Amino acid sequence: MNGENTALLTDLYQLTMLQAYHREGMSDTASFELFVRKIPPTRNFLVAAGLDQLIEFLESFRFSDEECEWLGTLGYFSQDFIDYLSKLRFTGDVHAIPEGTIFFQNEPIVRVTAPISEAQIIETRLINIIQLQTMIASKAIRSVLAAPGKLLVDFGLRRAHGAEAGLMAARAAYLAGFDGTSNVLAGKLFGIPTYGTMAHSYVMAHDDEADAFERFAESLPGNVVLLIDTYDTLEAARKVVALAPRLAAKNIAIKGVRLDSGDLTELAKGVRTILDDGGLTQCTIFVSGDLDEHELSRVLKAGAPIDGFGVGTRLTTSRDMPYLNCAYKLQEYAGRPRRKRSKGKESWPARKQVYRRYDDDGRMLHDIIAIEDEPGLEGEPLLRQVMAGGKRVGARETLADMRARLREQLQRLPVELAALDKSSTYPVLISDGLQRMVQHMESVGL
Repeated sequence: MNGENTALLTDLYQLTMLQAYHREGMSDTASFELFVRKIPPTRNFLVAAGLDQLIEFLESFRFSDEECEWLGTLGYFSQDFIDYLSKLRFTGDVHAIPEGTIFFQNEPIVRVTAPISEAQIIETRLINIIQLQTMIASKAIRSVLAAPGKLLVDFGLRRAHGAEAGLMAARAAYLAGFDGTSNVLAGKLFGIPTYGTMAHSYVMAHDDEADAFERFAESLPGNVVLLIDTYDTLEAARKVVALAPRLAAKNIAIKGVRLDSGDLTELAKGVRTILDDGGLTQCTIFVSGDLDEHELSRVLKAGAPIDGFGVGTRLTTSRDMPYLNCAYKLQEYAGRPRRKRSKGKESWPARKQVYRRYDDDGRMLHDIIAIEDEPGLEGEPLLRQVMAGGKRVGARETLADMRARLREQLQRLPVELAALDKSSTYPVLISDGLQRMVQHMESVGL
């Protein structure tokens, strides 16, 4: 199955609304914005990700002949409407916060301006793409903060909720500052460095553990990292020390060992002692096994001599926050601001911009959500135009660009927001002009 770029990847109600728009002749320009209503207490900030995949989807948006024919069998749609769908393309403009940008609650991260049917039909896939990668990047950055200077590798493909989720998670984690992934296809598609060692099955398939180590080293002489916790971890470390001279005679160096179970802190300390006493001071210790930012922080604070971490299940599923409370809402149609007023789900109307202000030390001070063309506002505007007339604007950004942007922003993040176990709220203000607009709309019953 390879349907990730089909226009059919949507909810049925998007199509039923489009048919109604088409029947009524509603084709004026609409602006929709994607935002996160509330940041969960387990996060102090979020990291924008997934925009490049969204642009790819929008540039290729179409219903194929076969898809239109299938839609006709459902019994919901007129032939006139299906003929309309067969010619439908995305021709609108998109403004967005660049990938790798830190953002907060209620701030528009993507704004789509297009004829209403075009802006409406893309809602489901837009949320699907941006929500997933933003969620994972916002989880991954916490491991980066918890283990500065340590090797971090995404190990999550096998526990991801589908192949695409595994690929996008690897991309989002790398954007957030991970060093690589075990996901081979992600390496090919996105240029992410790939990492891998061996599984316990390889060791168990041999009658002798030391023999398994030696055979594996001979098969991969340039990157020897041995999994040593299949049986007795400390005894396996001693076998590695005993093996090292024989491998050295063949010009093969043991680069590292990996632990995947047990008390990682105590085992890492014991293994480090054995390796150092055996002269393998340059041999690294890499660990994996149900890790997240909290476990990384715990073992490092306990003095575990660990050089790198493989972070998998809890990252790729964002175990503590498996979704974002995000919404894609109509803000303007036919030149008039629109606003949802449902209690607890109110939205701010009109096309908007977000301005970020900094204190005298260059740290983020507060953000202001404002009407796009509101005069008299100062600060760094966060939303940029990334599509015009259905086409990408400017050069395609690289993951290196996005990683660099995020590193720079982390330097400007208020210190309290980087805490893993303490909730802090960053000020997001609403401009005077936007507040006056809402007051006026309420006064006239809008």
